[in-house]
Amino acid sequence: MQKTIVALLGSPLLGNTALLLHQAISGAEEAGATVVQYHVPLLKFSPCMEFGFCKKYPTCQIEDELTQRIIPTLANANGFIIATPVMTMGVPGALKTFIDRCQVFYYAKYIRKDPLVSAELRKTRKTLILSISGMNVPDNFDGLMQTVRTYCHIIDSPIMSSVFVKDMDTIVDLNTRPDILKEAHDKGVELAHAI
Repeated sequence: MQKTIVALLGSPLLGNTALLLHQAISGAEEAGATVVQYHVPLLKFSPCMEFGFCKKYPTCQIEDELTQRIIPTLANANGFIIATPVMTMGVPGALKTFIDRCQVFYYAKYIRKDPLVSAELRKTRKTLILSISGMNVPDNFDGLMQTVRTYCHIIDSPIMSSVFVKDMDTIVDLNTRPDILKEAHDKGVELAHAI
């Protein structure tokens, strides 16, 4: 059976975060998975307006790219790779807006008791987190991870593993750190095998 991984790039740039994601995707594809990638800041979608439509129905009232095409893909994926920089000690704006629009999963799972993710998929779905931060402080990723961990729980795809790179203001270019790039590649392989 073909396994599909959805890769979400939260960075507005195609820089170090995208490089990490590229390595993980390469590993996942080498291990036999199909990867569908979305560069989140370039998608055309609106923020959640809390209309409450998804409290009663398995979709969003807002008709845009997210509702029509992407949410069904998220519901049917075998796994996820979320690649994002830390911005203001948290999730960048476009990715946070994307996460908020996934309220449809929350209401389906917890309010209507009719999850969008099948019981079979829920047994095996997993997520790989890739993140970079400019600073080198002990709690670099705490704010970001609180949001991402909650999101993964809501969409029934728990975090399996992660690659965190701090001190990017000093490192500057991840091409100078082949060890980190290899780690991202290997984690992509592991994710594909695990799902």
